[in-house]
Amino acid sequence: MANIIVLGTQWGDEGKGKIVDLLTEKTDLIIRFQGGNNAGHTLVIGDNKVVLHLIPSGILHDEKLCLIGSGVVIDPAILLDEIDELCAKGHKISPENLMISDRAHVIMPYHKIIDHARDSARIGTTGRGIGPAYEDKARRAAVRMIDLVNPELLQKRLELFFDEKQAYITKVLGGKPLDRDEIFNQYKELGQRLKPFVGDTSVVASKYIKAGKNTLFEGAQGGLLDMDYGTYPYVTSSSTIAGSACIGSGVGPTTVDKVLGIAKAYTTRVGEGPFPTELGDETGERLRAFGGEYGATTGRPRRCGWLDLVVLNHSIRISSISHLAITKLDVLSGFGSIKVCTGYRSGDQIIEHFPADIELYPDLEPVYEELPGWEENIAEVKVYDDLPLNCRKYIEYMENKTGVPAAIVSVGPKRDQTIIRTDLF
Repeated sequence: MANIIVLGTQWGDEGKGKIVDLLTEKTDLIIRFQGGNNAGHTLVIGDNKVVLHLIPSGILHDEKLCLIGSGVVIDPAILLDEIDELCAKGHKISPENLMISDRAHVIMPYHKIIDHARDSARIGTTGRGIGPAYEDKARRAAVRMIDLVNPELLQKRLELFFDEKQAYITKVLGGKPLDRDEIFNQYKELGQRLKPFVGDTSVVASKYIKAGKNTLFEGAQGGLLDMDYGTYPYVTSSSTIAGSACIGSGVGPTTVDKVLGIAKAYTTRVGEGPFPTELGDETGERLRAFGGEYGATTGRPRRCGWLDLVVLNHSIRISSISHLAITKLDVLSGFGSIKVCTGYRSGDQIIEHFPADIELYPDLEPVYEELPGWEENIAEVKVYDDLPLNCRKYIEYMENKTGVPAAIVSVGPKRDQTIIRTDLF
């Protein structure tokens, strides 16, 4: 038995969806524990690409149970669209393999309006209402799934907070007024469609774990987008690190056995915010083109740069990461040499730990070590020892610099383009 947290170590988009899908073969239960539909997990099954936003990546294995935990904020219309789309592709989605926490919070129409008007341009949010929904959760002024599926509770919650939202949207943001009855009727219908899926996921998770079932806790975004330990304020609105897996799933920390950190072989970021190793040159363009670096949710081009060990070691420390999964290693094929950032230089100072605010160091420059690259295409390599020597040296360099073994190496987007070095179960 093993209970494993899977999370990103950079700014998201590390390939968590593929790794969760892969590990699901040996898993009984998959729990998505934070974030909303601002996250996008891309899976390539054969020649088909599937993009998931709210439903855990293990859903493509019909016989597994997937839970959406209380730490997730849910846009019910988006969730139903996702269910319908998966069903149309032949996947079986029912209350037997998908359950939604009755304590999860709901993204309302006014959240998306506020996000677009207030936050999208300022900090580069996706405009999907995630931040304002978490804001209302903290203010104790929100609608939860238990309210959504009970019309009387839904109406009471809307009556309590609607006028305040209406005034803010019209008087402060200069937006058009909303129709409360229209929102109620729309969300009442959405709630009734989702009602069979809603229940106490914490109880179910605990039963599985006590029965010795293998469990995966699936995170969204990455460690550097965490509210407390990321590049604030250019972060997401939930905690993305390992500690939040227990809170967002409703289980205790002693149930966790391992933490698997997903690390891209280079670094990318979507949206605004600091990015010390960003490359605004031909190398950055090449990484973007070869890696298909466009947001799964927004389609926005990702900013690209060399691997940043300051970032990676920061995530390893705050999440007690026990194993790494290195992804998109194939994108580095063809580079004569590869740079890796080992620290930041500011004047005569070398910074080896990620600072709370990089803006305090306007002269900050990455300190690089240069490693020899490899020319070979590694996309079809199945055995670790068959990788080019310099490719293996790159992996071993990452292990030595982080002190964490690479359990999984991904050499392409498909399931079978994966080298398993350590069986985590």
